[in-house]
Amino acid sequence: MFQFINQQNELDHVIQLMRQSSVYGLDTEFIKVDTLWPKLGVFQINVENQVFLLDGTTLDLSAFWSSIYQAEQNIFHACSEDIDLIYHYSQKNCLENVFDTQVAMSFLGHGLQVSYQLALKTILDIEIDKDQTRSDWLARPLTCKQMDYAANDVLYIVQLANHLKAQLQAKGLYECVIEDCNHLTYEIAQETPKDKLYSDLGNYRHSRKQLMQLQQLSLWREELAKALNQPRSFILKNSTMNDLVEKNPKNNFQLAQAKDIRPNIVREHGKTILDLLKFLPAMEDWPLRIAKPIKHSSQGVTQAVDDLIQNVANEMQTPKEVLMRKKWLNALYQHVVFHRNEQDLPRYLLGWRYDVLTQPLIRLLSKDKPYLSAQMEVYP
Repeated sequence: MFQFINQQNELDHVIQLMRQSSVYGLDTEFIKVDTLWPKLGVFQINVENQVFLLDGTTLDLSAFWSSIYQAEQNIFHACSEDIDLIYHYSQKNCLENVFDTQVAMSFLGHGLQVSYQLALKTILDIEIDKDQTRSDWLARPLTCKQMDYAANDVLYIVQLANHLKAQLQAKGLYECVIEDCNHLTYEIAQETPKDKLYSDLGNYRHSRKQLMQLQQLSLWREELAKALNQPRSFILKNSTMNDLVEKNPKNNFQLAQAKDIRPNIVREHGKTILDLLKFLPAMEDWPLRIAKPIKHSSQGVTQAVDDLIQNVANEMQTPKEVLMRKKWLNALYQHVVFHRNEQDLPRYLLGWRYDVLTQPLIRLLSKDKPYLSAQMEVYP
């Protein structure tokens, strides 16, 4: 049913088999509890209906990473964490040959985040156990239950993908799914620019000073998390950072009262945090205030926007929530109000959605620009 590979010469056989095929079913098991970067335990692959469990704790997987990037297609379910792990270990990014069965399921109306277990039951009427999700995948030897669990995660995935592809092609949606998978793997590769780290935390309620403080705290946290290979939350949680800029503590006693702050952080880094809050660049270098979110267009346009998206959903036989996410629609609002470049829009809006949704929505919202601009609060 499967083979556990923990010797380099055995991996060479798998690589040779991969060179004879071009489509793989893939999954990973890893630990990411107390580290910033994932620790690979097992990498599962189904190649030519043969399942191999690759020992991530002992093998040199350099040739394996190369084979993945050279594949015609890599099939995953809910690939985000798997792709992030591949990028970290391979030191490459932008994997452009992914088919994600979760994305495919969403286009076919099964919900945005359907589980692999439910996907198999729904499409293939196959039931698998998911009782080893929180196992210690770095422990050796692995138990029989762990290995069975890991093998099941790729045993049926190619079969599942083939059924989904047939349904998508019948509806003319296959290329749309492939494109969305490419957008997803591209997004995973992107890091927030260092000078924009505050934007992941700040909101329109923060003053320019508070945004500058958030930026300094965020940059320090990012560098320390990478240096120590610790989760960002182990250093400062987002909620802690927001509490710090709101309360602006002046000493370690006040700092220790901040929401969810760890005592060891106060002890080891208290002075640094207080200095980051106190010593700021010149005011002209502070970030501008963040604009208040636009929640709605004027009443008639709001309905017209909803109708447009629904009409496209009906024509494409695709759920509305797949066609347009709230954050994409907000990006369109911002684009219209602030005359931004279309190339700054999310990549999802510049591909197959561009002609059927993006341009029509921009035209629609542009007619409503006076209303949108009037209700938008923009701060200096």
